[in-house]
Amino acid sequence: MRAYILLACGLLLAGCGSSDDKQYIQDSDTGSTAISSESGQRILGVNSYLWHATLDTLSFMPLQSEDPFGGVIITDWYSSPQTPAERLKVTVYILDRRLRADGLKIAVFRQTKSNEGWVDVAVNPDTATKLTDAILTRARELRLATKTNN
Repeated sequence: MRAYILLACGLLLAGCGSSDDKQYIQDSDTGSTAISSESGQRILGVNSYLWHATLDTLSFMPLQSEDPFGGVIITDWYSSPQTPAERLKVTVYILDRRLRADGLKIAVFRQTKSNEGWVDVAVNPDTATKLTDAILTRARELRLATKTNN
């Protein structure tokens, strides 16, 4: 139970910087983002505030894969230094181009180490809810920062 509290706090307080180093051009009214490249610009298929907020919130976890056009972010397994016999993995689906709470679907996986190796165990249902809240809060902060800078 204590591990859940530590994880929830870590998720709520996690990172202010994104691990993403691509060049982005953002439209603050619609939340859409174009990714600049040598061949031109490509528009994200999802809300860029949710995308960047998810990367910011999960920045303490290693990323396994990220697809900004499909809206999927998958972390690799993460073990907190306080609980090395437990690890978590998160998959975030961004389902909408609008900044909405129902535009996120989050799956959290948890394993504990036993004599047989890593074993799947139940995840506290509040973990995904708290993670969703943290991402939405960060997305709103990014949106407000963009609007005040324009």
